[in-house]
Amino acid sequence: MRLGATYTVEQSGALAVVDSLAHPAPATVLGPSGQIIAAAARGDLDVVITHAPSLEQRLLVAPGHARLQCPFLASRFAVVGPAADPARVAGAASAADAFRRIAGAGGPFVSRGDSSGTHVKELALWRAAGVQPARSWYLESGADQVTTLHLADERNAYALADLPTYAKLSDLRLRVLFAADTALTNPYTLYVIRTPDPHPAALGFARWAMDTVRARILALRLPDGTPAFVARAGGCETLQ
Repeated sequence: MRLGATYTVEQSGALAVVDSLAHPAPATVLGPSGQIIAAAARGDLDVVITHAPSLEQRLLVAPGHARLQCPFLASRFAVVGPAADPARVAGAASAADAFRRIAGAGGPFVSRGDSSGTHVKELALWRAAGVQPARSWYLESGADQVTTLHLADERNAYALADLPTYAKLSDLRLRVLFAADTALTNPYTLYVIRTPDPHPAALGFARWAMDTVRARILALRLPDGTPAFVARAGGCETLQ
């Protein structure tokens, strides 16, 4: 069975839980959400776990490429940056205000720039802030979350980070500056894909992931002891 998962599913530690419980482990393809969703739409994957709701709806659900949709987990994003915080992000009233402050101070800001769920969320926050970030202070890494955070650390820059992934990088000087906004929720959805030759294990894998794997992932903790992930409400829905 072919499982497509995003880089943050792996880099946050969630995928290691799947692999430790699945026997045999699925053949896993990693990439940014946009790439994984495109592969699923072509029928190249049997099950996917992604975190770009707008892309999922437009490219998987609306065209009828998904057989089953399961609200899996959610983590949180945070705005991270240098401890000195020259843009005063820590005093922001909202995530959009935090991004507006970064733009007003001239950044620097490092974007993933890769159509990942993180990148899609970042672009939505710039829109909410009323900012077009194509300026000299805005750098696109075109890389995964870990690489992007290391680049931001080197550049003494701001970035949007998935908190469980950030928490695993103990060598960063970057600090969590702002996370207190429901707009920073990071929802993961598991889909069983409608393929010409459906894999017989795909539906069972999805229900097992919801019933068994999710509980183990929910036990993961951030360094301050708070849960790295929370469960999303609702159950799996069969799609027409």
